[in-house]
Amino acid sequence: MNIQNNGLPGAARVLRQTFGTTILGLAVLAAFAPGAVHSQTIKIGVPVPLSGSNANAGTDIVDGAKLAAARINAAGGVLGKQIELVPEDDACDAQTAVQAAQKLVDAGVAAVAGGYCSSAALPELSTFHRAGIPYVLDASTNPKLTEMGYDNVFRTIGRDDEQGPFAASFIKNSLHAKRAAVIDDNTTYAKGLAQNTVEALKKDGVDVVYADSITPGQMDYSPTLTKVASLHPDVIYYTGYFSEAGLIVKEARQLGLKMTLMGGDGTNDPTLMKTAGPAADGMIITTSPLAQFLSGAHGFVDDYTKAYGHGPGPYSVYEYDAVGVTARAIADAKSASPAAIIAALHKIKDYPGVTGTIGFNPKGDRAVAVYITIIVRNDEFAAYQRQDASGKWVTMK
Repeated sequence: MNIQNNGLPGAARVLRQTFGTTILGLAVLAAFAPGAVHSQTIKIGVPVPLSGSNANAGTDIVDGAKLAAARINAAGGVLGKQIELVPEDDACDAQTAVQAAQKLVDAGVAAVAGGYCSSAALPELSTFHRAGIPYVLDASTNPKLTEMGYDNVFRTIGRDDEQGPFAASFIKNSLHAKRAAVIDDNTTYAKGLAQNTVEALKKDGVDVVYADSITPGQMDYSPTLTKVASLHPDVIYYTGYFSEAGLIVKEARQLGLKMTLMGGDGTNDPTLMKTAGPAADGMIITTSPLAQFLSGAHGFVDDYTKAYGHGPGPYSVYEYDAVGVTARAIADAKSASPAAIIAALHKIKDYPGVTGTIGFNPKGDRAVAVYITIIVRNDEFAAYQRQDASGKWVTMK
């Protein structure tokens, strides 16, 4: 499946065939050049961390949104209007997130596609709900986001209560671990994933010898690691973010810990390897499939690399689909009214996203969410294992 043909009018295919991928790179630059604001636009907000330790992930998400907007605009836009992105920095902080969300409401956005830290997405969602604006999440996975009964929230990625049992199954049935330690960073996302994993591990008969939080931002986690090591787990599963994960992995190996080190999807950023160095080799991560491991995303990876000079990070492709499915809803509704967009999003069942077919259940969650495991090899992420239709763990090719 070629990304440029996903749900696009014929004009997009003509542009692709005539000008090649260069048109997308030019469109990205033009859309964000000084003076490029259109008088007739449909604004889509993108709240993400653009400062602080998670800024790398936020920038990656914005870049995915830009690529999607460039594709849509090159094909003529939606309802005869261009898509105008409005990024806002929420810094992965609840208070800052409220301010960022209100700025987007005041800017007159018709919809919002973004989110990274669930701790920021939760207060953002409350603001957007009061304003009646749809919020399509690309990376925020805490179950509470779609359990509050709000009709304006949607998600192009899975939930922590889906990833937790997946991680537990891998730990028991692929690693054959008998004893596990689970560490979180006390944030909304990390605690949610940790709790769901611990519950599933216990249900599966794995002895959880340690389940506790660290404080993010510290310079030394060796006391926690020493305590964990004394409990002799076969595997340590860290559910926080990549900035701390790199240091934890590095210190674990410096202390001589030999057990399998794992991380949740918040650790799947190249910064992990930059921080941990060679110690990261062999670390296993549970995650939604990265773009480079999706058969339908080769065109996306090529276009992203040409536009930005490096490969896509983990959530850019889910943001690309979040913007794309939002544009599809606007087109289906034949209106840029937030209420009409919300109604149209609820009706979408088969949007041909780059990450696969997207449809939403009544709560707004993606109807079918997929997870895989990846492994760090030679300073890069490589596909590792997935579950087949029968639930058996198989090596990915």
